[in-house]
Amino acid sequence: MSKHEQSISIDDAEKTICDFLHKKLGRDAKITRLEKTEQGWIGVAEVFEESSFIKSLGLATKVQDKNIYQVTLNNALEVVGYKLKKENVDDEALGDKNG
Repeated sequence: MSKHEQSISIDDAEKTICDFLHKKLGRDAKITRLEKTEQGWIGVAEVFEESSFIKSLGLATKVQDKNIYQVTLNNALEVVGYKLKKENVDDEALGDKNG
């Protein structure tokens, strides 16, 4: 591992993931989990997006779905993968009883 890789902080990884999701989706992301691995970082983020269901009905609305994305970074903080983990997630489905 190089000195540069050793100096990368969790804040750097979080910023990289948020910046990537904002650029890709045009929405702000909130990191809910971030984990260092041997290969780099794995982050999970919530992103509020237009409701795909309401949009498919052709209705105008401000309803937002909370979608969960996983983003994988290598040790140089390059995005090497991302995926939508869950669409239209509510807090109860995530086990959050506090809303």
